[in-house]
This record gives sequence, C-alpha cells and structure tokens, in this order.
Amino acid sequence: MADIAGKAHSGVHEGGIAVIDFGSQVTQLIARRIREMHVYCEILPPWTTRERVEALAPKGIVLSGGPASVYGKEAPKLPSFLKDSPWPMLGICYGMQLLSHDLGGKVARLAGSREYGPATLHHSGPSLILRKVPANSQVWMSHGDSVDRIPSGFRTVGRTTTCKHAVMENPKSRVYGLQFHPEVVHTTHGTQILKNFVFDACGCKPNWTMKAFAKEAVARIKAQAGGGRILVALSGGVDSSVTAALVSRAVGKRLIGVFVDNGLLRQGEGVEVIKFLKKQVGVNVRMFDARARFLRRLKGVTDPEKKRKHIGAEFIRVFEDAVRHLPKVEYLAQGTLYPDVIESVSTKGPSAVIKSHHNVGGLPKDMKFKLVEPLRELFKDEVRALGLELGLPRNLLWRHPFPGPGLAVRVLGEINEPRLKVLREADAIFIEELRKSGWYDKVWQAFAVLLPVRTVGVMGDERTYANVVAIRSVDSRDGMTADWSKLPPELLAKVSSRIINEVRGVNRVAYDISSKPPSTIEWE
Repeated sequence: MADIAGKAHSGVHEGGIAVIDFGSQVTQLIARRIREMHVYCEILPPWTTRERVEALAPKGIVLSGGPASVYGKEAPKLPSFLKDSPWPMLGICYGMQLLSHDLGGKVARLAGSREYGPATLHHSGPSLILRKVPANSQVWMSHGDSVDRIPSGFRTVGRTTTCKHAVMENPKSRVYGLQFHPEVVHTTHGTQILKNFVFDACGCKPNWTMKAFAKEAVARIKAQAGGGRILVALSGGVDSSVTAALVSRAVGKRLIGVFVDNGLLRQGEGVEVIKFLKKQVGVNVRMFDARARFLRRLKGVTDPEKKRKHIGAEFIRVFEDAVRHLPKVEYLAQGTLYPDVIESVSTKGPSAVIKSHHNVGGLPKDMKFKLVEPLRELFKDEVRALGLELGLPRNLLWRHPFPGPGLAVRVLGEINEPRLKVLREADAIFIEELRKSGWYDKVWQAFAVLLPVRTVGVMGDERTYANVVAIRSVDSRDGMTADWSKLPPELLAKVSSRIINEVRGVNRVAYDISSKPPSTIEWE
C-alpha cells in the first residue's frame, strides 16, 4: 500500500493470506475468492522480502500460477526464505511446480502440447485440502509442465487421467500443491478447496469486513493528515463518492470537493453530478470548467496510453490551479482501486501491464500534493459494501463504472468536440433504453464506443459514408473478469434503430460480444 493509509498492517489486515504473483492473469481472482471469505489477502511480487511478508503478518502463503517453466532462464524463483517456511503454503499450477522443483521433486514437460480446459479430479481417502470435495469433480487445467515426481515427505491425494499428481500435500509441514486453478469458476469445488487451506490449514478468522475497514481507515487518515486540508477529486461515480464520504468522516469540513468538467463527460453529467454530490454525499463541491484545457492537451493524441497519461497529468495541474484561491491544501484524495494498481504495474514475467490507469501511471513526478488513496486495497464490490456501511444510497453505489479518462478512451483515435458529441448522444440512447427495459441494474457496465472508421450505408435514397458506433454491455462480479451480456435481440434492435435515426453521422451499430480475458472491458 502506497497511500495515506501507510505501509504498516494491523487489525483487519493481520492474520490474512499473502499471494506471491508468478504471472498468472487470474492471480487477482485468488485474492478475490479469499476476500469473499472475509479474510484479508494481498498480492506480492516474487522478489518480495521476508521483512515485507512479516510486516503483513499473514497466516499463510499462496503461490500463484504463471506462464513460465521452472527450467526457463528468466523464470521467477521461489523466494529463498520460503524454502523453510514457517507459514502453511499452497502452490497453484506453476506455484506447485516451483515447490516440487525446489523441494527435491521433478517437473517434466507434457508429452503433447499444453493442457488447457476441464478435467475430472479423482481422489479417495482423507485429505485436509480436499475435505468436502466429491470423489470426482471438475477442475480447470492450464499448464505446459507438470510434476513428474513429488518431493520427499509429500503424498499424492488427487489425480486426473492426464495428470498423475494433480494434488499433493505434506500434512506435517502444511504445504499443498494443486496442478489446476481453484480460483476460477470452472473448478466446481475450487472455493471449498481454498476454504480448506485458509481456515483449516492456516487458521484464519473472517475479520475482513467493511465495518472494521471503515473504522481503521478513518483512524489512519486522521493520523496521517493531522490538521491539514484534503482536496477530493469528484466525478459523481462510485469510487470518488465513497472516497469523499470516508475522508469526510475522518476530517469533516477540512475536506474540499472539486469537480472538474474535463469535456470528456457523458451527456448532461456535469450539472447532475454537482446536485447529487451536494445533496447525497454532503460535500461542499466547487466546479471548474477545464474543457478547453483538456481538449488542447489531447489534440492529435491517438495512442491510448498517451491519452491516459496526458489526462492524469492535466488533472493534477487543474487541481493545483484550483487550490491557489483556496486555503492551503496539502493532500489530494482520489478513488484508486486495487485493480487499478494491479493492472498498472508490471512485474515483468509476472502479470504484465494491462493498461496504465490515469490515476496510477499518469501522475506527474513533481506533483505538489501528498496522495490520499483510502480505497487502494479494495475491489469494486468491496467499495460498494463500504459505501453502504457509510450510508450512501444504493442508486449511487450501483451506478455503472465510468473510467477516469472518461470518453477519451471510448472515442477511439482522434478526440475532438464533434466526435465527442456523436458518442454522447449514442451513449445516452443506449443507457436510456437499458433503464426503460429494466436491464440497467442487471448488467455490470454498459456504454457506447465511437470507432475510428466509416462505412457505406443507405439512408433514404442516398448513399452515406458515416461513423460506426459499437455498444458494449458486460456481466461481472468485480471487473477483473467479465462476459458479454446476453441482451434481448429486440432491445438491441431498438437501440440500433434509435442511434442510427437520431444521431447525425452514424449509419452502423455493432454489438461487442468479447469477454475479459482475452479482451478488456473498455476498448482502450
């Protein structure tokens, strides 16, 4: 944690699980599944130190999967202090292979290509890690190597037709290995397996609750900020509103809310947000019109990463200008979430950068504020639970997520006001029809995207050459993985018809049916 909450862990953070990330794109799901058990979990890089782990005060260690082979020259290694670990350990996929390799077993390349997909796990007899798991159950495989010989002191307690050591355990040292991924939904009893490790092997207690977190976060903010004033960047979205409510509880009237109209907002959003924040969140909000500044900064910029970095830097400059006429402000609060941090940080070998979030990778090094990021260790559903704990209304907390860079990452290619206008109008129609049909609250997130291409069409008796709008709706639990929403064909037809007929300059609408992974939710 690099935010105002500090690096020391205590209270609800103690007695949790540390996950060492060896590069699996679903490592985050391990943390999610454990936190759903109300046990704190934090992801650490493979070069983490004993001191860092001890500061976290975990009850156990999970070694994630990863794309490498244990025999690869640049393959991430098992931290040396874990070879004689005082903590129970669970190795998943690459994590299991690494344990076997370093503890005296043997890892071998599969005879054919890598194994990917469902398999049936068979087991019999008593086993702590497989307690309450049926003798035959589905698991999800994704590996190129497998354990050929388990280390001394271990026993095989589960196998599949293609994997003779699918589950291994050493009850004496409380070390366990799974060749499959229990964190994904395709492993039907994966959650039970993780519970067996977390509660039975490690002895964790379910003390990670948003009530306890709120109390601890307020105390940390008070201690760090002292008597200083805090500026909160408000967008009207879930993250910034919960941040404002939490910080307000800590510092009261020393919190100053700033809403920046960057010209990248949805239709009618600026006025609506100001009214809502003052009434529902109770924060004194000052609005700054920076539309011209942002559009100038983004002129000619088409690369998604550059867009995010330019927007992040310009936001800070706007805030610095905003506070010149205010009493001295030392801190800037923003709603950075744990997925923002995970996706913005490359561990090179471990999970690669997916995209730089404007509030993580785009902040200037000479920023004059000290950052307050009280939600930095939370996933989206935890933020919503925290918001309920703080008394915020459900209609705010269940608004669809909106990216910090706004429409800049939904106007693909060149950004200018005419193109933004087209997107705003198309997006407003899509959301309106979702609300009218009752689908808005059934999906995780929905929006329109303006593509940087034109296509031929016929409107009336004339040939057209106009814009393409893609509409996207996804179902998700936390935004880390997502599937496209199965919206009714008649609803999609109505949305398409309205956009083409009512938005000048659009003659084609496409529906995005990609899942995450391999795609991301946003297009940029």
